[in-house]
Amino acid sequence: MDQAPSEEARRAVAASGLPRARYVEQPRLGLSASRNLALSSASCPVLAVTDDDCVPGPGWVAALAAALGRSPVPAAVTGSILPLGDGGPGLYAVSLRESPQPADHAGRVLPWTTGSGANFAARRELLLAHGGWDERLGAGSAGQAAEDADLLYRLLRSGAVVRYEPTAVVRHEWQNRARRLATRWSYGYGVGAMCGLWLRRRDRFAARMLLEYVRLHLRPLASSVARADRSRATEHVRALASLGPGLLHGLWAAEPSGSGEQKW
Repeated sequence: MDQAPSEEARRAVAASGLPRARYVEQPRLGLSASRNLALSSASCPVLAVTDDDCVPGPGWVAALAAALGRSPVPAAVTGSILPLGDGGPGLYAVSLRESPQPADHAGRVLPWTTGSGANFAARRELLLAHGGWDERLGAGSAGQAAEDADLLYRLLRSGAVVRYEPTAVVRHEWQNRARRLATRWSYGYGVGAMCGLWLRRRDRFAARMLLEYVRLHLRPLASSVARADRSRATEHVRALASLGPGLLHGLWAAEPSGSGEQKW
């Protein structure tokens, strides 16, 4: 799915050697919109996704497929996210999922503890039944982020199992300081927006998600202040400051056209 079509990208897909690889132009901006287009365009029973700043490791697809087929059969699988290569001075490793232990998650648990949309696979029919990704959330949307946490939460609250499989590895690019500060804001905004959407549906667990996200940043913020680490303190302040505006956005965002509340 390409939101910035180019002949170079077309040639790269054509030269990939993958007979079933397809290059699809996406006229709409937004990560969720592109993933929903992939969902509607796919013909295989399983859809696996990663981000444009990530590189799947060798055996990624095979590891996801094995995890999806292992009893008890899960609804979705997430995997490890490790740094891509060696970082240089001033670069930060981000969005890591480094646990070597497989785990099954179910029920009302914090969705970001189960994995990330940068390393995710699920059965296509299940994703369609749940309405795909919420296009009010995610990079390129007004909600900015948290489309993956929202989808994971929908699966979990429906009674489905989300499996974390550490052998399914994706490697994430490093970020410079400016990019890291920008994503601290967008991630917090997205979590706030996601929780606002769920509070509108009178889901009480959304309040707990908000509280836990605040705690996630308050503790290291206090530690950074105590160490006079202004750089790290700024990151946590930005994440916390964006939570309120994101929450208001989620509380007031219009319903997506053609979607049904009953799916969520």
